[in-house]
Amino acid sequence: MARVLLSVVVSLPVAYGVFRLLPWSGFTSAAMQTSVLLLLGVVLSMRALVNRRQSSSLFAPRILIIGTGPDALTVQRALSHPAQGGMQIVGFFSPGGDDAVEVDPRKVLPGAGLVETVKRLRVSEVIVAVRERRGGVLPLRELLDCKLAGVRVLDLSSFFERVQGQVRVDSLRASWLIYGDGFRQNFGRTVIKRCFDLLAAVALLILAAPIMLVTMLLILFEDGGPVFYRQERVGFGGRIFKVTKFRSMRTDAEKDGKPRWASSNDDRATRVGSVIRKLRIDELPQLLNVLVGDMSLVGPRPERPYFVDQLAREIPFYGVRHCVKPGVTGWAQVRYQYGSSVDDAIQKLQYDLYYVKNHTLVLDTLVLFETVRVVLTGEGAH
Repeated sequence: MARVLLSVVVSLPVAYGVFRLLPWSGFTSAAMQTSVLLLLGVVLSMRALVNRRQSSSLFAPRILIIGTGPDALTVQRALSHPAQGGMQIVGFFSPGGDDAVEVDPRKVLPGAGLVETVKRLRVSEVIVAVRERRGGVLPLRELLDCKLAGVRVLDLSSFFERVQGQVRVDSLRASWLIYGDGFRQNFGRTVIKRCFDLLAAVALLILAAPIMLVTMLLILFEDGGPVFYRQERVGFGGRIFKVTKFRSMRTDAEKDGKPRWASSNDDRATRVGSVIRKLRIDELPQLLNVLVGDMSLVGPRPERPYFVDQLAREIPFYGVRHCVKPGVTGWAQVRYQYGSSVDDAIQKLQYDLYYVKNHTLVLDTLVLFETVRVVLTGEGAH
């Protein structure tokens, strides 16, 4: 439903512009309006029919999971989520070796060839939930035969990317980053993203000007100046820049000079600061950073150099997130709660890697709509 609504919201202004620019003198206005409404109704009905068909057991994808250990259990839980409705797990295929059985033993298939099992159970997709990929541990030849027979074969990294919108660090290898699709940074994509950032940032600044003015006055009345808070952050290519935000904490929040994670119900926040942080109003001045080119509208959250040094030592591939500009909002911000620890940073990095690998104008637009939903519901805001 969310995807259909997003399509309608994006396409209607485009259609209206086309109708206004092209000569439609041969068509009556009433006939055109009726046609558009009928077409929209047909599209929505077809989408509902397709969804209903995919959710039926007759057309549901039949999935075979290779592995019986903790990774296989994680895949099972991900596929059991309501958002993944319509997928049917036919069983678990043990590749042999010393892989522990952490899934339901009743669903572990008896020893037989992989190709024969796939044919017998009419499997349409195989997910390899085994980290060790050497010959002898995995039936590589049989996996190739399955793929040549039209069965889709996914490894853990590709599975989590497709199903959960994240690139899992614990199943990630450098070769997958190098040889896999995505992570394309080219001149055309950069120009399009920059033009989008400039237009959207100017429009948002104009719309948010009254809110920003009221926020400035409230900060001054409660706690005096300064209104804005500037802090060093790590941006594109590891370059240091100063981000601009509304001050939401007391002026002596870090009087001991030691950086600290922002946390839920942070006692350093002022009363006005608590409200504007919950509504994400404190982030609005970052639109100025977008205009000067230090940030993008959508991208990974920029972190402080102190935390970047710490996280880069503890988390593999953390520096990959710096190959695009940081954003005012991002895929990780709308998909995961506000982070305040290294474990949270790992979870958010997995979403950041997905964005860096797949970022397009369509994904940026989706993130902006998701940001509006998060702001309105207060989800993830601390």
